[in-house]
Amino acid sequence: MIQFDRQLYRSLVLVTLSLGCLLAVSTALCAATTCDPRAYGAKADGVTKDTAAIQQAIHACAAKGGGEVTLTAGTYLSAPIVLESNITLHLDKGATLLGSADHADYPAKIEFREPGLQSLVSATHAQNVAITGEGVIDGNGYSWWAMALAIKNTGILGTDHPRPRLVVFDHCKHVRLEGVTFQNSPMWQLIPYYSDDVVIRNIRILAPRHAPNTDGIDPFSSTNVVIDHVFADVDDDDIAIKSGAILSPGPDSPSRNITITDCTFLHGHGLSVGSELSGGAQNILAERIHFDGTDNGIRVKANRDRGADVSNIVFRDIDMKNVKHALIISEYYPKILPDPGETSQPVGRLTPHFHDITVDNLTATNIVDAGGIVGLPEVPITGIMLNNVSIHARKGMSIGYAQVTGKNIRVVAEDGPGILQMTGAKVSLR
Repeated sequence: MIQFDRQLYRSLVLVTLSLGCLLAVSTALCAATTCDPRAYGAKADGVTKDTAAIQQAIHACAAKGGGEVTLTAGTYLSAPIVLESNITLHLDKGATLLGSADHADYPAKIEFREPGLQSLVSATHAQNVAITGEGVIDGNGYSWWAMALAIKNTGILGTDHPRPRLVVFDHCKHVRLEGVTFQNSPMWQLIPYYSDDVVIRNIRILAPRHAPNTDGIDPFSSTNVVIDHVFADVDDDDIAIKSGAILSPGPDSPSRNITITDCTFLHGHGLSVGSELSGGAQNILAERIHFDGTDNGIRVKANRDRGADVSNIVFRDIDMKNVKHALIISEYYPKILPDPGETSQPVGRLTPHFHDITVDNLTATNIVDAGGIVGLPEVPITGIMLNNVSIHARKGMSIGYAQVTGKNIRVVAEDGPGILQMTGAKVSLR
């Protein structure tokens, strides 16, 4: 496992550096052309809809082979806009792209193989696209949240009341997001979907408490993704790596080769792999992640209706405080533990198979529940390695149908044992 860890780290670093160079070259080639939406009639007064002017500026730059569409200081009220290949949308400090509050401005479309609504910013089958600057993209999601709270689970894939996302890159290559604040999406905020070579760096993602399903970043069946120096304070998963929908008929591609480094998460559901994992997820490295006040810390989650191979994952140098659940690796989503009397079920295409997951150097204090590592009786979790893990919690950690090894493990519980071994647990810790 240690050999894999080092090899994975070196490979991902090399991929990041080489792809970053490609992005830098493409950006330099396009930087000579700058298109100002104000030249096409944008008012930036927060009242007039500037959709047409912004889109015309994008088309004009694309027609010249690409360039930078710059939003100078002001508030650009807009319905959905679409980025094209070789386009950088740059928001100057003081510039806000504000989503229209008119629900009719968001056309219905099939998105992620399900009925949905067009996101505020999107690109489809595009290459060399970027969103940069010091400005803000604001989804203005308040009325959408009210609708969602009035109708349980509205906006979830497959329901009759979809909500738009904030930014979606659909089957794109060479994507860069840097510097901008993304906030108040009606639903998920940043989604690379079946995209390759995505760099998300030095951004902020915000949503108020009780803003439902406002995930920060959801890489969905995407590859070679770098998420670095992200501050997230949202009301759902700060980051959730996904692939394939619930009860997906397939085929689904995995999410692979993802690095997450030097991030801070305040409110939200923490760092998740899942729950929608019908395509699987492999080769994930997350290190130097800080949690303060999140519902969960690390969570790898699926169920029998949304699983596949999930493996070769490393979490390293993690610190948490004031978190409800520190470490969850469970195949019973949305729960952690199975119901009493759980029995084996037939193994099928959507049966989750979690294996080869390492947690190195985790410190967690003032925790409610240390968490759980719980697999299925028909496919137990294997290859879980914990090294230098210290958790102080009110309740201990439950382990069942899982093979867990490690050293220098200290789980201190105020109520009951630090580690509770359930049926099917194979634990060797020291």
